[in-house]
Amino acid sequence: MQYHLNGELVPREEATVSVDDRGFRYGDAVFETCRAYGGEVYAWDRHVDRLREGCETLGMAEAAPDDIAVRVAETLDANDLADAYVRISVSRGVQPGKLTPQPDVDPTVVVYVKPLPRGGVDGEPVTDSYRPDEALMRDVDGNVAEGATSNLFFVDDGVLKTPAAGSLLPGITRELVVEFAEAEGFPVETGRYSLDDVREADEAFLTNSTWELRPVERVDGIAVGDGPMTSLLRRLYDERVEERCY
Repeated sequence: MQYHLNGELVPREEATVSVDDRGFRYGDAVFETCRAYGGEVYAWDRHVDRLREGCETLGMAEAAPDDIAVRVAETLDANDLADAYVRISVSRGVQPGKLTPQPDVDPTVVVYVKPLPRGGVDGEPVTDSYRPDEALMRDVDGNVAEGATSNLFFVDDGVLKTPAAGSLLPGITRELVVEFAEAEGFPVETGRYSLDDVREADEAFLTNSTWELRPVERVDGIAVGDGPMTSLLRRLYDERVEERCY
């Protein structure tokens, strides 16, 4: 495997960063997780916008390089990957060992990829044998916010519900699912929901770029599972991937 490190393709064994890098020392960095289908990163414009917004929020607006799309493409090509997990990490780079960052930035930029089987209408769904592999996070008021690595949707009496933005990551897949649902005329509601609301739902699923739409089999041992709205939204997502990337 080869990764893209600071503008150059580097063998995996040589792709290292300094222990003085602020990403390592303080977590002073942003990352973006994407998925490539047929050599194309799905919803790339949204992903790169969110990456740049994250850099700007941390006061390093210029850290995300202008050629980041080229670096991603070169990394996929170098590893002969068309269908892949793609992660872009941008840290503030090496600076003197003080907690307060310096205004000048020499960022560390890494593009990491690994194989991920094809999605879309001809792809195989990614499934796991049942095990509790995701936690639902709650906000300071005790309302359900999101999964540890995902956004949450559930269906209650024909209404698609998802926790309101504010205390959760504004997921790209979450955004797309809301758009698909609204285009189909489904009632969509964002709000504050209790854990019991999710336990008692007719359907529930999680979203992120890697999982796409993944049904929730159980919540605290209580069966929830798939359903007609989840299945339709998964099909619409697959069809959009097929349309845009293959």
